[in-house]
Amino acid sequence: MENKQLIDLAKDQLNRVLGFFPRVDAKISVLLSVNIAMLALLAGKAPLKELQWNSTPALVAFLALALIALSLIFLYQASFPRLTGGRNSLLYFREIAKRKEAVFIDDFSQQPEEAFLKDVLSQVWRNSEILKQKYDYIKYSFVVIICALPPWLIALAMFTSMNLESQPQLLK
Repeated sequence: MENKQLIDLAKDQLNRVLGFFPRVDAKISVLLSVNIAMLALLAGKAPLKELQWNSTPALVAFLALALIALSLIFLYQASFPRLTGGRNSLLYFREIAKRKEAVFIDDFSQQPEEAFLKDVLSQVWRNSEILKQKYDYIKYSFVVIICALPPWLIALAMFTSMNLESQPQLLK
């Protein structure tokens, strides 16, 4: 195959890989919303005045909070993957930004087809690696948030019960 054909195939492959990033970011947004909603509901139901910090409801709530926090850490890691690599690349934004504008234009314009092909393929590989890390962290976040559901639901039930018991009875 000629270099021009390989370059076209490599660019198509790079675009295909880059096309998955919006899907990952959408999943991050949904999971982040779920995490925040769970935290907000738990905090809103917590009977802070009646809650004893060494009680079963507090311990169950703490377990739920710890798991939700771990899920948030995984989401953070998915949102901000390691971006190292691409040394001297004329396609990788961080390497391009290190150059002066005129130097980048000259370097890009004067590169041989073989070097461009290798640079595109290097970007395919590195972006695939970053994408894999993002998906892995989303998976971990999802698994942890599923594990957080039982203690979260139990804590909500306990808090609701405690809130009902502390309410004055309405006179009939």
